[in-house]
Amino acid sequence: MQSGKIRKLRREYAETTLSRASAGDDPIALFERWFDDAVRAELREPNAMTLASAGADGNPNARIVLLKDFGEPGFDFYTNYESRKGEELAANPRATLVFYWGELERQVRITGSVEKVSAAESDEYFASRPPGAQIGAWTSAQSRPITSRRDLEKARDAREKESAGKPVKRPPFWGGYRVVPAYVEFWKGRADRLHDRLAYTLAAPGVWNVERLSP
Repeated sequence: MQSGKIRKLRREYAETTLSRASAGDDPIALFERWFDDAVRAELREPNAMTLASAGADGNPNARIVLLKDFGEPGFDFYTNYESRKGEELAANPRATLVFYWGELERQVRITGSVEKVSAAESDEYFASRPPGAQIGAWTSAQSRPITSRRDLEKARDAREKESAGKPVKRPPFWGGYRVVPAYVEFWKGRADRLHDRLAYTLAAPGVWNVERLSP
């Protein structure tokens, strides 16, 4: 066991604070300010987020995906609908997202229902992807076992040859999901582990209850 080594990993948080007055009443607006801060700080992939879901059996799964859009309607990401996460979201359309920007001593948790974005939105985003990523979406039967890496590459090469010189259309099994937030929590590291936590709970469309939580 490595408990002794791990327990010595400790740092103090003391950079900035999170006050109720500065946070405001709209969690989406606060998220946008924090996200812009992460972009300006030139953090690596500030749009990386943990997506936690659970299927009909209740067993949780989590993985890193990339945020591709956000706003009042929700937080969007794209994937294979037939992947494990797609199957879980079909059986239990609720999820939690976690953003952690360690250099800024900030974390955001977002929980809500999940819905697919429109076909037009998925088409628009797919068309913006690099050609290799478009081919990859067709090639990968995501989450399914494969015999070898070489077989995957051969399937990609065959798809590239078939699509040469032609636009690549979005696969029908691939597209976007939107997490529609009902709960958003902001965490800011503070000294002595007395962190700042503000929780926003949706009370009515566009109306959020805000509470300060004990760390």
